[in-house]
Amino acid sequence: MTTVALFARLGLALAIGLLMGAERGWHERGTPEELRGAGIRTFGLIGLGGGVAGALAVSLGGLVLAGAILALTALVTAARIRRPPADTDLGFTTEIAELAAFCLGALAATGHMAAAAAAGVVATALLNAKETLHTWLSHVERLEMRAAIRLLLISVVMLPVLPDQGFGPGNGLNPFRLWLMVVMVAGISFLGYFAIKIAGPRIGSLLTGVFGGLASSTALTLSFARMGKTQPSMHKVLAAGVAVANTTMFVRLWIIVLAVDRPMAMAELPALAVMSVIGLAVTALLWRGHDRDSKPDGTGIANPFELGMAIKFALLLAAVTVASRLLQTWAGNAGLYLLGAVAGLADVDAISLSMAEMAGHAVTLPVAATTSLIAVFVNTAVHAAMVIALCGGSMARRATLGLGAMIAAGALVVGVQLLW
Repeated sequence: MTTVALFARLGLALAIGLLMGAERGWHERGTPEELRGAGIRTFGLIGLGGGVAGALAVSLGGLVLAGAILALTALVTAARIRRPPADTDLGFTTEIAELAAFCLGALAATGHMAAAAAAGVVATALLNAKETLHTWLSHVERLEMRAAIRLLLISVVMLPVLPDQGFGPGNGLNPFRLWLMVVMVAGISFLGYFAIKIAGPRIGSLLTGVFGGLASSTALTLSFARMGKTQPSMHKVLAAGVAVANTTMFVRLWIIVLAVDRPMAMAELPALAVMSVIGLAVTALLWRGHDRDSKPDGTGIANPFELGMAIKFALLLAAVTVASRLLQTWAGNAGLYLLGAVAGLADVDAISLSMAEMAGHAVTLPVAATTSLIAVFVNTAVHAAMVIALCGGSMARRATLGLGAMIAAGALVVGVQLLW
C-alpha cells in the first residue's frame, strides 16, 4: 500500500467518524455538557482509530483488529457505567454508533472505501431518523409486522434455495419461477394493503395497479378481486386498479417484444396502442367517478398477507404451463393460435418472447404477432373472469365492461390488419 493510498483510507475513516459525530453532537446540543455522550471530536477519533487498527491488521493480521475492537468495547462500557445518575437516557444508540464508526473506519482502511462511505452515510441517516422511525413503528400493528416477516421468509429465505431449472413435460415446471409467482402475488397484496392504508383507497389502488401491472397484472387482479369481496365501497377504485394494471401490462409487453424483435413489436403496436388508450379511458372514468369521501369498511384489508391464495394460484399456473407444453408438442406450428390462447390463460410474456424469437424465421411475422396478441386477449379475459368468480357485484360488472372494451378494440385492429 502506498503512502498516498494509506492517507486516503485514513482520511475516509476520519470523515466517517466526523459525520456520525456531527449528527450525535447536533442531537445532544441542548443537553448539559456534563451529561452529553460522545460528540464530533470523540467520534472523529474513534473513526480514525478504526482506520489505524484496520491498516495495522492488513500488515500484522486480524488479531490486531479484534483486540482493538475488544478494547473499544470495554471503554464504551465503562463510560456507560460512569454516566451521571441524572442521565435518564436508557438507550444504547450512541454506544452502538461508536462501535459502528470504529468498524467502518477499519473497513475503509482495508480497502473497501466505497462500501465504508455508503455505510457511514446510511448509519448517519438512521441516527437522524429516530423520531420518524418511532412514529412509523407506533402505527404498525402486530398483524402487519407478522405479515412483513412472513413475506421476507418466503422471498429472502426460501426463494434462493429453490432450483431454477425445468422439470416435467418439456421442462415446463420450474420450482424457482413458480415460487417467484407465489412471492409476487403475496407481495402485491402486501403492497396494495399499505398503499391503500397510507395514501387512501383512491390513490393507493391506482398506484398499486401501476406497479402491479409492471410485475404481474394477473397477480394484481387476483389480489384486488379478493380485496373487493369484502370491500363493496371500494369496487370502483379496485376496478380502476385492475384496468390500469392491464394497461400497464400492454405497454410492458410491447417494450419486451421491442427489445427482442423490432418488426414484430411494430406489427403489434397498433392493437396494443388502441387497447392502452381504451384502458386509460376506462381507468379515468372509474377513478374520477369514485366518491372521494368513501372509506374502506376495515374488514377486507385486515390481513395484508394471504399465502394460501398465492400458493393456489401458483399450482394453477403450473397446471396450465404443463398443458401448454403438451399442446405445443402435439400440435406443432399448426396449433400456434391455439397455443397462444392456452398460454394466455396463465401468462403472456413467455409465449410473446417465444414468438418474437421465431418471427421471420420458423414463423411468419403476421402469425407470430397474432399468436402473441391472442394470448393478450385471452389473458385479459381471464382477468375479467377472476374478478367475476372471486368478487362479483359492481366490481365484476365494471371490470368486465372495461376489459371487454379493451379486448374488442384490439381484436378489431387485428382483424383489420389481417384483412388488409
